Amino acid sequence: MKIYNRYTGNLIAEIEGANLRETNLEGAYLEGANLEGAYLEGANLEGANLEEADLRGANLKEANLRGANLKEADLRGANLEGADLRGANLMRADLRGANLMRADLEGANLRGANLEGANLKEADLRGADLKEADLDFSCFPLWCGSFGIIADDRLVSQLFYHLIKLNTSSCSKEVQDDIAHLKTMSLAKVFHNYRSELKEVE
Repeated sequence: MKIYNRYTGNLIAEIEGANLRETNLEGAYLEGANLEGAYLEGANLEGANLEEADLRGANLKEANLRGANLKEADLRGANLEGADLRGANLMRADLRGANLMRADLEGANLRGANLEGANLKEADLRGADLKEADLDFSCFPLWCGSFGIIADDRLVSQLFYHLIKLNTSSCSKEVQDDIAHLKTMSLAKVFHNYRSELKEVE
């Protein structure tokens, strides 16, 4: 495999046919590198600079990306299952359709990241910054690993919107009354501003 800078076309590294599984790339400078489809399962990329790198479809299962810089990286369809992304910078990264199941994203910067359709099942998002992030159609983790997420109006209103769209006919009157009260709150009406195709809460 050859690693190129996708902007200049310059060859960064040539590792033709190499298996990068569990390779130690700690602190590596790979800004803008073309790593599309790379096999990096279990690799050590702690503190690596992968800003704007092309990692589409890459296998990063259980890789160590702790503190790595993945700002504006293209991770569409990447497999990050069980990856250690604690404190990683994923600001404005494209994670559409990525598999982040059981990934550790504690304290990660996901501000402005596109997580549409991403699998976040059992992911640890404690203290992660999700302001301005797009989580449409994602698998959002409803467990203690999502406690402490740094949210914004869009995310909170999205959660409100889904909550009030539940069919609560089998619930107690107290719960139904609480849901009815939520419908009157301003945040319950905000999500329509972001997703105009959805019916506004009445």
